Amino acid sequence: MAEENELEQKEEETSSDRGGSSAYSRVLLKISGEALVAESGFGIEPNTIQRLAREIYNVVDKTNVELAIVVGGGNIFRGVAGSARGMDRGTADYMGMLATVINALALQDAIESLGLEVRVQSAIEMRQVAEPYIRRRAIRHLEKGRVVIFAAGTGNPYFSTDTTAALRAAEISAEAILMAKNVDGVYDSDPVVNPDAIKFEELAYIDVLNRSLEVMDSTAISLCMDNEIPLIVFGVKEDGNIVRAVKGDEIGTYVR
Repeated sequence: MAEENELEQKEEETSSDRGGSSAYSRVLLKISGEALVAESGFGIEPNTIQRLAREIYNVVDKTNVELAIVVGGGNIFRGVAGSARGMDRGTADYMGMLATVINALALQDAIESLGLEVRVQSAIEMRQVAEPYIRRRAIRHLEKGRVVIFAAGTGNPYFSTDTTAALRAAEISAEAILMAKNVDGVYDSDPVVNPDAIKFEELAYIDVLNRSLEVMDSTAISLCMDNEIPLIVFGVKEDGNIVRAVKGDEIGTYVR
């Protein structure tokens, strides 16, 4: 009996230590499709997705945060690009949603290979490969320590995965959205084109809208502003950045 009590005390202490290392109890991580892209500029790079899976594993292992994920599909198909080439916008957007499901399943497989439980929930029903999106079920998965990946956008054309991230974050009461991008924050111009571009340490939602800064689309930013969900925009290429963002370290650009 004494040994059981001692074991329970140690587990409580471990849980307390893990919980204290996180600035949030529940977050939503937005990963762009481009973050998964192969060197060819298309498809999924296995080494890249395995590295991201290890980052996500470290988040769950080193903190007590509940983690949901929205992944884009731009590495496979972009609805806007298809529409620009003459394709019907609705059809193109549905194809983009299916691309996010492919990425979600690949990410699920990579994370589960490390020993975590992962559930993919799709806004478009495809029960053979994913659960349908049900808000209360998603929250229950998070409470049980599972990683939840939201796929197929909102299930509606004309909405981006940025808007999906803002909407799902509001629905599950996430305390922050972590925007994992190929650049290390928000700049006043494209840092790839302009080497003198200035990086912002902190921004207000309204500044993002007024300056037309490429953080999220205006619908997504407005949703975040209305629901007071802060954004942390940071670079995904550097190892450990997702854990740093969850811990509340000064990283990237903070939008609130």
